[in-house]
Amino acid sequence: MFTKWRLKASQPGIEQVLVRESGLSPLVARLLVNRGITTPVQSVSFLKPSLQDLHDPFLFKDMAQAVARIRLARERAETVLVYGDYDVDGVTSTAVVSSLLNKLGIKVLRYIPHRMDEGYGLNHDIVPLAKEWGVKLLITVDCGVTAVAEVEALRSVGIDVIVTDHHEPEGQVPAAACAVINPRQPGCGYPFRDLAGVGLAAKLVQAVMGEFPRHDLDLVALGTIADVVPLRGENRIIARHGLPVIGNSSKAGMQALIEAARVRGKVMTPHLVGFSLGPRLNAAGRMGSASTALELLLCDDPAVAASLVDVLEIHNRERQRQQGAVVDEAVEIIEAEGDLPAHRIIVVHKDGWHKGVLGIAASRIVEKYGRPAFVISFENGLGVGSARSVDGFHLNEALASCAALLEGYGGHKRAAGLRVRQESVAALREGLNLFAADVFGAGVPDSVLEIDSQITLPEVNMDLVAMLGDLEPFGEGNPAPVFATRRLMIKSRPQELGRGTLKLWVTDGRCSVSAVGFGMADECRGLRMGQAVDIAFTLGIDDWNKAPVAQIMLKDIRPAK
Repeated sequence: MFTKWRLKASQPGIEQVLVRESGLSPLVARLLVNRGITTPVQSVSFLKPSLQDLHDPFLFKDMAQAVARIRLARERAETVLVYGDYDVDGVTSTAVVSSLLNKLGIKVLRYIPHRMDEGYGLNHDIVPLAKEWGVKLLITVDCGVTAVAEVEALRSVGIDVIVTDHHEPEGQVPAAACAVINPRQPGCGYPFRDLAGVGLAAKLVQAVMGEFPRHDLDLVALGTIADVVPLRGENRIIARHGLPVIGNSSKAGMQALIEAARVRGKVMTPHLVGFSLGPRLNAAGRMGSASTALELLLCDDPAVAASLVDVLEIHNRERQRQQGAVVDEAVEIIEAEGDLPAHRIIVVHKDGWHKGVLGIAASRIVEKYGRPAFVISFENGLGVGSARSVDGFHLNEALASCAALLEGYGGHKRAAGLRVRQESVAALREGLNLFAADVFGAGVPDSVLEIDSQITLPEVNMDLVAMLGDLEPFGEGNPAPVFATRRLMIKSRPQELGRGTLKLWVTDGRCSVSAVGFGMADECRGLRMGQAVDIAFTLGIDDWNKAPVAQIMLKDIRPAK
């Protein structure tokens, strides 16, 4: 449950302009302003995102060089190697660029490193292999921007490299590359910095072919949403137009994946991508080789696709088992240490935890304790860890402040990875907490729930649900609007359903609406029928065996003030 609720400040003047000039309802105008949309032009771009609004790919630094080198590879009938990453973003990026090269008639090889054996990114082992395979051009996707030495080694044996990577450069980008496509690198004037790796892959295709790859829009949207990049700007355009393509994909592999996830016929949403499709693809790289996921996305034979999905299902079940074990043990360690109140940052570690599930485990710990979490697995004194964060805490900056204690690190604001020696863990915990003290001030960070607007219970209806549909898709950077309604009464005895789900009815004395709280049963055992409560919620639809009606999806519930 949240420490405090914070109602976002209204800006009546700006909201009234949007209402008057854009014909929006006052509530939608307020929700747009809450998301930084403050002009009628911005509101049109946000509410009606168009593929025509995608930026010119040649605004990327080095894009012209990259296109010229790919065309030269076709003229020379060279072999090109696409080198990817083992997560959904990396796998979809590899598939999109491979599809481009196939269309150009170029011989293409694909390589994704093994998470356990090789780790993340471009590694030196690929140099002799690529030379042996006769590769003349290597294209990285979703990795490579920090691989200065590796790119130099490839260049020394006559292999050109094009780097496409959306991660933050740590210092100098690979000077030996013939092109580096990264909106975050110095000197790049591309207007949108937050594309996923697969977004950069699509922009490369757009530059080479002269149009955005609509035939692979399902893959581009899948990788974009699964990588949890902000669904604003070009990412919003990709997600808005790509989600329906995912649900209706003609690709045999995508159809098999949708069938296995039991989401056939459902309206595709970022939630389904993030919790049903993405984890199945990610499970391949977490528990085995990501090549299975790549083969599935490139597969055009339904029978082969079905067999590949069966392998992913096995990996996913094992991933769930390992993840549960790590989370349970981590929570036990955290609770046993007894010093949680003194720590703004959670650092938990143990020998032998499965490295493929550390990031997911860190996310679960963040959800439980409301503060950044670092989960580290040790083997022979060397630890590999994953970290997840909360709003306002930049993981990569935190790790940079402790760089002297680390064997290596990298990542984003919300997710990062690290390597550390066992003897340095205590100092690392201290250093991270000192960094957090500057960020959060005294005490531990509050768990704050941002409220978009207070509304009355009669406003919770299908008209409002339909109105909010224009703001979708919701996800990172564009969260579903959170509303608050105060001084309601619990009309029915709260029920506990499966998996800790809470179900009850609330009323204002005239209107009654059903409410569901996923995973909230334990925290709400003290609630009783007739109790006055304040609730914070998003909106959903209840269409179980009846005409659809609006339903409250609880974010928090507390005794009325």
